[in-house]
Formats: sequence, C-alpha cells, structure tokens
Amino acid sequence: MQVVHTVAALRAALAGADRTACVPTMGNLHAGHVSLVELAKRHGAPVVASIFVNPLQFGAGEDFERYPRTLDADCARLAAAGCDLVFAPEVTEMYPVPQTYTIAVPAALANDLCGAFRPGHFDGVATVVLKLFNLIQPRIAVFGKKDFQQLHVIRELVRQFNLPVGILAGDTLRETDGLAMSSRNGYLSPAERIQATQLHRALADVQSAIERGERDFDTLAATAARHLKMAGWRVDYVAVRDAETLAAAQPGGTRLVVLGAATLGTTRLIDNVEISLPT
Repeated sequence: MQVVHTVAALRAALAGADRTACVPTMGNLHAGHVSLVELAKRHGAPVVASIFVNPLQFGAGEDFERYPRTLDADCARLAAAGCDLVFAPEVTEMYPVPQTYTIAVPAALANDLCGAFRPGHFDGVATVVLKLFNLIQPRIAVFGKKDFQQLHVIRELVRQFNLPVGILAGDTLRETDGLAMSSRNGYLSPAERIQATQLHRALADVQSAIERGERDFDTLAATAARHLKMAGWRVDYVAVRDAETLAAAQPGGTRLVVLGAATLGTTRLIDNVEISLPT
C-alpha cells in the first residue's frame, strides 16, 4: 500500500487509472471504515482512502483541535483491509490558498437536523468532497449510512453537478450492544460508554412503534427525546423523515428513517435506523 501526502504524488500514483474507488475519511479508523474499504474493493480498483481532518466542517467550539490523528494505526488498518493508496494531505496541501469559493448547501437541508446545531458544517463537507473528487477522479465513492444526512448531501452534490461518480452507501456497523461505531466513541468515559447504547434503543423503539402501525411521528419522536433527556442526555433532535428526501415523513410513506443526535457528557453522538414498510 502506498501513502502519499501531496496532490502531485496522488496524481502520479493514479495516472492511467479509470476504475478508481475512493473512501473519504477523517482518520481514527474503526471496523466501520474497514467495511467501507471492503465494499469499495468489490466495485473498483485501485481503492484510495483519504485521511484528512477537514477544518471547513468544524464550527467554533467544536473538536477540530482534539480530533484524534492516528495516521500510523490508520494506515496499518487500511493495509490489512487491502487498500491500495492512502492520500493523507496537510491542511495547506488541500487549501493552499484561502478557500473563498465554497459549496452552499440549500438552507432547507443545511440548517436542518444536524445542520441546525452545526452551522456551515454541510457546506464544509460538500466543499471538501468536491475537492477530493476532483483530485482522485473516482468512478465510485463509498460513504457510511451512519452519517445519513451527510450521505444525502453528497448524493445531491453528485446529482446536481453531474459528477461522474457513483455513490455507494455502507451499512452502519455496531458494537455487540448496539452502539454505532464512531471515531467519537473514544471520548466516552467507561460509565458513559455503557449508557451510550440508550440512543440507539430510543430510535429502535420509534422504529418498532411505526412497524406496529403507529403514525403520529411527532409524538413518537418527542417521547424518545424525552426519555433520553430524563436519562441525562442533551438532545438536539429525534426525527422521523422520508429516507429518500429527508422531508418530514408522511403517514403513507414506505421508506422512512428515524434520526437522532444527542450529547452525553461532552460527546455528541448521532445514529439512525431505516424502516421499510409494505406498500
């Protein structure tokens, strides 16, 4: 496996490649990331993983400075997974001049759900993904479903800019107790780690109620949020949405998603569960 840190070295390594698959990451990798690489390997070659903590998607007071940088361990994981190339640039390589040209995600999406609590976040995500696509020129790119809103933003970015990139979605990997794998799980104290499973259980309870036939989505979401708050969480949102559009779910919808974001201690966690209902 080759590791490159500059745009020039990346382009040289990919010269002539026309079936490239890429897996953009911010590093501090876990088994969920490895599963995305394995999915990419089934659909393209060479497989390129990027490792870049993107400052544009972090707001004031967020964890950009303390976000774990674990390049050596990440490269070992990627090599074991059969990744062909790692692109790990410095900030000055990705942004050699101030990035005054950025993607503006429509406010209805950018300021909804996680965007309501992380202003500018999805603009930063869309901008860096577009830059990575321009640099890597992948045929396909793989993203995880755990960041469901991010996945939707990237799909719309590709569709509206007519980018020749197929977007594949990797299923969320979970620990044995149901907690969604996340780089931020490492911030949890031992006691918080035990409690962290409550977020997924709350969303799963909403899923079960909907599958039983309940359709008062707002009440179900509010009840789940209230239970989390009573357990000591600071809840940003619990919401039931259309899985295709992220618009408010309608009673006749058949593909839904229950999304939630909440903070335990100092650690903000997100999760979601998809629902497929009979027509």
